[in-house]
Amino acid sequence: MSLPDVRVAGIDWAKDSHAVCVIDAAGEPLERLVVAHSKAGIGRAVAVLRQHGVVGVGIERPDGPLVAGLLAAGLDVFVVPPSQVKSLRRRFGSAGHKDDRFDAYVLADTVRTDRRRLTPLRPDTPATTTLRTLVRARADLVGHRVAMVNQLRAHLDTVLPAVVGLFHELTSPISRAFLAAFPTQDAVDALTLDELAQWLAGQRYRARPAAVIFDRLQAAPAGVTGPAGTALAGVTTAYLGAVTSLIEQTEALEEQIAAALTAHPDGHIFTSLPRAGIVRAARLLAEIGDARGRYPTAAALAGLAGVTPSTRQSGQVRVVAFRWAVNKQLRGAVCDFAADTIRANPWAANLYHQARNRGHRHPHAVRILARAWLTVIWKLWTTNTPYDPTHHNALQNLLTQTP
Repeated sequence: MSLPDVRVAGIDWAKDSHAVCVIDAAGEPLERLVVAHSKAGIGRAVAVLRQHGVVGVGIERPDGPLVAGLLAAGLDVFVVPPSQVKSLRRRFGSAGHKDDRFDAYVLADTVRTDRRRLTPLRPDTPATTTLRTLVRARADLVGHRVAMVNQLRAHLDTVLPAVVGLFHELTSPISRAFLAAFPTQDAVDALTLDELAQWLAGQRYRARPAAVIFDRLQAAPAGVTGPAGTALAGVTTAYLGAVTSLIEQTEALEEQIAAALTAHPDGHIFTSLPRAGIVRAARLLAEIGDARGRYPTAAALAGLAGVTPSTRQSGQVRVVAFRWAVNKQLRGAVCDFAADTIRANPWAANLYHQARNRGHRHPHAVRILARAWLTVIWKLWTTNTPYDPTHHNALQNLLTQTP
């Protein structure tokens, strides 16, 4: 009995070019080609797939111009993570070497044999993909800011230690203004109490009396003075400028995130969650997305977020382990949200402390709580309903039982 002539393809994505392999229902290659990562190259790949009547395409990443072109052409796209491709290579030999053309074939053959186990990619709306880009860009800037502040702090520990810890945070406006006004140890040493009080008044700083700030300056270890201190002030100014720029650009992105979240049809769902705020709500929405068909159950969402354990069993041996192959961006967003709800939601606090009392460490207890929250969020998300604590039955039952 002959196999139906169903043709599928695999594409090994790369920065500058993409290897394409089209196979028939028996797994025999029909055409192989390499296309450039350009408008013309993507167009050629789509044309070849259409020419062969391809019905499904396997690829290692879920986004980018290539994926957008495949989806626009009406093709079913199946995402096979690189970690799985690495294991799947061993179907065809024990060496497991990386080769773009071979990986394209592996991806195609995986779609051919395992299509019923794969879920077609369902793209999010442009509003969600835009929000995701903004949120991730902000996270990158925050990471760069933290690194730059650490460099500034390490530099000041030697050059001007009096400023480290002088105010609440080194990134605060008053700390940055002080460094800009008094960038050397000599400038700090020349300050009198009256001059400091006058300067603080000009900055409208009232958190601590000028005398307290002055005493801290006097008690701090001495930094570098003289010509060397003056020269090193240039380094201080450079770090300070970089930190200030990163802070300003982060704030600008946060304004865009707030506007995008307000305009998003699902924004009201995520902003209603306890302690979600703007950035955290936007991050949750961006990482979960708005393609409802992607997560048919709350368990599917929790599994991709990595807040459920991975269970392996062979004979009488059963191992429950940490889940590694997950969407790490989604797990980070959900766990960050869950950890903060402990302070605001009695139900969340109760679940967390129960997990801790069972001997789980903090990260594990947070994942347990995150899984519970995803059940709630999935229900709200699929019914387009904001969170209302009065309708949260588990919370209300706990409040009723509390004396």
